[in-house]
Amino acid sequence: MNRIFKFTILSICALSMISCGQSKTSSKGIIEENVDFASKQIGIEVENMNASGLVLNPRTIEKDGSTRYNTPELWTSGFFPGSLWYLYELTGDQKWKTEAEKVTETLDTVQYLTWHHDVGFMIYCSYGNGYKLTKNPNYKKVIIQAAKSLSTRFRPNVGAIQSWNVNKGWQAKRGWQCPVIIDNMMNLELLFEASKLSGDNSFREIALKHADVSLDNHFRKDYSSYHVIDYDTITGQVRGKVTAQGYADNSAWARGQGWAIYGYTICYRETKNPKYLEQAENIAKFLFNHPRMPKDLVPYWDFDCKDIPNTYRDASAAAVIASALYEMSTYSKDKGVQYKEYADKIVESLSSPAYRANLGENNNFLLMHSVGSIPHGAEIDVPLNYADYYFLEAICRKRELEKLAKN
Repeated sequence: MNRIFKFTILSICALSMISCGQSKTSSKGIIEENVDFASKQIGIEVENMNASGLVLNPRTIEKDGSTRYNTPELWTSGFFPGSLWYLYELTGDQKWKTEAEKVTETLDTVQYLTWHHDVGFMIYCSYGNGYKLTKNPNYKKVIIQAAKSLSTRFRPNVGAIQSWNVNKGWQAKRGWQCPVIIDNMMNLELLFEASKLSGDNSFREIALKHADVSLDNHFRKDYSSYHVIDYDTITGQVRGKVTAQGYADNSAWARGQGWAIYGYTICYRETKNPKYLEQAENIAKFLFNHPRMPKDLVPYWDFDCKDIPNTYRDASAAAVIASALYEMSTYSKDKGVQYKEYADKIVESLSSPAYRANLGENNNFLLMHSVGSIPHGAEIDVPLNYADYYFLEAICRKRELEKLAKN
């Protein structure tokens, strides 16, 4: 996901004048310090796994204090190998490449998974980052096959990729026909990449149709996003606008806003269609003008939760937003400097003792205080591997931006 961005001369000149934030640590210092910490913290986890003789894939901390590990079919299975690939990119140390390959290749079967939509997260964060750094032809094949599997969930009558099946579990109790969640915008990157790698334009066409249908139906007038839109499978009409992980159907679930701003930034990168950048910028305006956005820019888990300020922050939402903003800053002519300043502030906050763990603690995850799903009573105020992944991605993007600004 950490693309080599195309910069205009204006962008480079503007970014070179940005201050490094309010911290006494220089920008270069905050990058290097985070890379050093991540290498040590994740290094402890890798050493423990190697000593066990198992290839493990940590996800979060259970209520009893033990580490919960991923199995390949879980939507979060791509993030830990992705973090290892980012450590390889950030350090150039071959040991991280070796470790990333080991964990990535345990996900080989995911390329054929068709019963949920998250193969984009699972394969692009692992194999996608691996292919970018190694050009391994086997990884290319996996990416293309995963895109074929994801494409089976495209519903032509709706014009979107169905997120969840509805014939069992808690989804069946909702009475949905074709639920599409805002998270699904993140899976479009896999389709764009597979289209370029294979020459099959159908993947790209599906991604664009999904983005456009979501643009039409997923957003309120203030550019906040609903979590779930349920469609009629025959007519394609909207049946309901609801939530599964947010505070209420009409609330702005924080990580969902992160998925939205990130997803439309991807769409602009791949198409240069200004409507996608405009959407991402409008989402940013909603976020950073919101009266309930905290001063440290790490949002509460839902902007409309009635318990604010006595409720949980979500570091994972902040990390996703920061990473998206770094990329957005390279595209926006008017607000690029401001977007980078927002992202820098988020990274500074997440690097502080309020959110970043001490070395050897937090079951070797980097960040504390993320929220999975409060309505489901799952993963509340715990570390989450995707918070770490997007934090490292943000660090990668920050470093790349600032290197280019100096040249």
